[in-house]
Amino acid sequence: MTAATGKPPRRTRERERDRDRSPKPNPLDAAGISHVDYKDTELLRRFISDRGKIRGRRVTRLTVRQQRETARAIKNAREMALLPYASASQGQSQRPGR
Repeated sequence: MTAATGKPPRRTRERERDRDRSPKPNPLDAAGISHVDYKDTELLRRFISDRGKIRGRRVTRLTVRQQRETARAIKNAREMALLPYASASQGQSQRPGR
C-alpha cells in the first residue's frame, strides 16, 4: 500500500499483458459453420468433455445462440444414441437398490 493514498499499487504490467492478448477465434465461425446439426458427431465431440459433459461458453468460445444450438444438438444426438450421456466418475458407483 502506498503511504499517501492507502490504496494498493497498480499492476500495470498485468493490465498491459491482458490488453495485448488477442481473443481466441470462435471455432464455428472459423470453420464457416452456420448451423449445428445433431448428426455431425465429430463437431459435437469438440464441445463435450472426456466425461461426456457439455462444456461451457467460456471454454468453447461460442456465442450465446451458438451455445444453445450446440447444447440442443448434443442432447438430440444423445437421445438418438449417437453420443454418450455423462458418465459416472471412477470412484463413485451407483447405489444398489436405486
